[in-house]
Amino acid sequence: MSKHSRMNVLNAMIQSGLVPLFFHKDVEVAVQIVQACLDGGARCVEFTNRGDRAHLVFEELARRFESEPRLVLGAGSIVDPATAALYIQLGADFIVGPLLNPEIARLCNRRKVAYIPGCATTSEISQAEELGVELCKLFPGGQVGGPEYVKAVRAPMPWTRLVPTGGVDPTEESIRKWFEAGVSAVGIGSKLIRSDWVKAGDYASIRELVRSTLGWIEAVRGEKSPLD
Repeated sequence: MSKHSRMNVLNAMIQSGLVPLFFHKDVEVAVQIVQACLDGGARCVEFTNRGDRAHLVFEELARRFESEPRLVLGAGSIVDPATAALYIQLGADFIVGPLLNPEIARLCNRRKVAYIPGCATTSEISQAEELGVELCKLFPGGQVGGPEYVKAVRAPMPWTRLVPTGGVDPTEESIRKWFEAGVSAVGIGSKLIRSDWVKAGDYASIRELVRSTLGWIEAVRGEKSPLD
C-alpha cells in the first residue's frame, strides 16, 4: 500500500513544483536515477509503466526506498484500473495517466491514492474534477497550447490545478513561462533525465539539473503576488 497519504502527496507535489519522470529496465540504474532526483531536492518521482516487467522494477524501487521519508514514488502511463491496482498494491503513492479513466479515479478514491489523469480540454478537466481529481496532468502540454492555453483555461476556471507534461524544458525561460501562466507543478522526463547522462552513469548532472530547475521554480514563485 501507499507510504504517504493522499493529502501529503498532493501537498508535496504542489510545494515542490516538479515531478521528474522516467523509465529504465535496469533496477540498479533506476535506483541511481531516483537517488539523483532526491539529492537534487525533488520529492515526487514518477516511474512510468512503459516496458516489459516494469512493475517488477517499480516493486524493487519501492522496497529499496521504503525507509526514505523524503521520497514520494508514483507510477505513470497507467491507462486501466487493473494496472493501477497492481501498482497501488506494490506501494505507489500516486497514479498518473496520459488519459482520464473514471474507473481509475474511483479505484484511487476508494484506496485514498492521488490520481493525476491526462486531460487536454476543459470538458476533460471538469469531468476529472467531478470525479475528485485535485491535479490534472495537462497532456501533451506543448501540443495542446502551452502556457497560453493554461492562462486561457484558468481564466474561467481559476480553481483548476494543472501539471503540464510534454513541452516543458528544464530551462529558466521555460519554467518561468509555465509558472507565470499559473501551473501548480510540471512533469519533465527525458529532457531532465537525459539518456546520454544515464548511459554514461553521470547521475551528478541529473542531480544538478534537478536542483537548478527547482531553484527556477522557487524564484518565479517568489516574484508572484500573494493574490496570484
